[in-house]
Amino acid sequence: MNKGLEITRGKTKALFESPEQPDVAVMKSMDSITAGDGARRNVIEGKGRLAAQTTARVFRLLNLCGFPTHYISGGEDDDENEILVRRCQMIPLEVVVRGVAAGSYVKRKAIARGAMLLPRVLEFFIKDDANHDPQIEPDDIVARGVASPGEIAAMGEIARMVFEVLAHAWRRRDVLLIDLKIEFGRLLSGEGKGSLVIADVVDNDAWRIWPQGREEMMLDKQMYRNLQNVTPEALDQVRTNYEKVAELVGSFPQMRTGMVALFAEDQRNLDAAGDVMRHIQAYGLPLGRHVASSAITPQYIVQLAQQLDASFARLVYVSYGPSGLAAMLNGATTNLVVDATSQSPDVAAQSVAKAFALDDTVLFGRVMLTQANMRSALLQLDAQLNQPHQPPPGVAIA
Repeated sequence: MNKGLEITRGKTKALFESPEQPDVAVMKSMDSITAGDGARRNVIEGKGRLAAQTTARVFRLLNLCGFPTHYISGGEDDDENEILVRRCQMIPLEVVVRGVAAGSYVKRKAIARGAMLLPRVLEFFIKDDANHDPQIEPDDIVARGVASPGEIAAMGEIARMVFEVLAHAWRRRDVLLIDLKIEFGRLLSGEGKGSLVIADVVDNDAWRIWPQGREEMMLDKQMYRNLQNVTPEALDQVRTNYEKVAELVGSFPQMRTGMVALFAEDQRNLDAAGDVMRHIQAYGLPLGRHVASSAITPQYIVQLAQQLDASFARLVYVSYGPSGLAAMLNGATTNLVVDATSQSPDVAAQSVAKAFALDDTVLFGRVMLTQANMRSALLQLDAQLNQPHQPPPGVAIA
């Protein structure tokens, strides 16, 4: 990538200006690996490439789900370990989500190592290497002027959802996500200036992952931290782990092929199903439409369902019309049938998306964000309804 002047440099990456693109920067991952706030430092040839690949693939997944990130492009083999990102004012916080007790949390809370944490534990740490990034409470974050209460709430909500999305992706590969660290920034310019985005990196240094839920099989940076003696052989094993992780993460930002088949009883019902179809397509799902009557053409429904079942490995039916249509489809297929007639369009579409989300992480993330937006809309409506009544101008308050 074409780089300009260096903006800043950390322990494992550097940030450069992007010529003629003031809103954009080039982030370069290096081959260094550190532990103990830099007290231990080594170089593993090729680690920068693997870190850039892992970060790019995670951010592409998050972008596909609809999360706000700074990632634009790059990060693969021909990009020289470089990623193009939107420039941010970084918030000096590490936001940690824990799903299983491990690391410092076990010592601080005197809890059994490996215990499942539900609900997920959210913690904030102020970035301060000299003091080993101490934990900080939300009230202190606000008091120091680091972030506003609204930003803290947003960071917490987004971090929890990102954890669940990545946990979903790892579960599909028989790997347990233990904890996750992410960082946020405020966009410096351009569209959405000042808004929060997930920034920095999410690579193999940012989480703990245990294949089959077994700590001794860890694939993450903790293996390097645990080394009693840093030998060339040990560093080779660390690199092998990082290569495996980058390869596994490569399949994260991929939607699995699927089809939604909407059956309407007649043209009137097909027209009425317009909102349902729009909500389904908003999830990025392909949609086929069919008009077939349970009263007039029942045999055609059975034949068409058999045809569709044989054509698509992942298929969900949506019925719009009298209850007999849904009943006939249920009897004709082993796939899920959603009766959208008696549900609101957004709820029916969400039921369809959830069926695909079981084994599709992109759709899982989109469903989570949709649910979060629905909760937010309800809370805003409730807040408006419960605002103190303000009398019209000129009316005295008794």
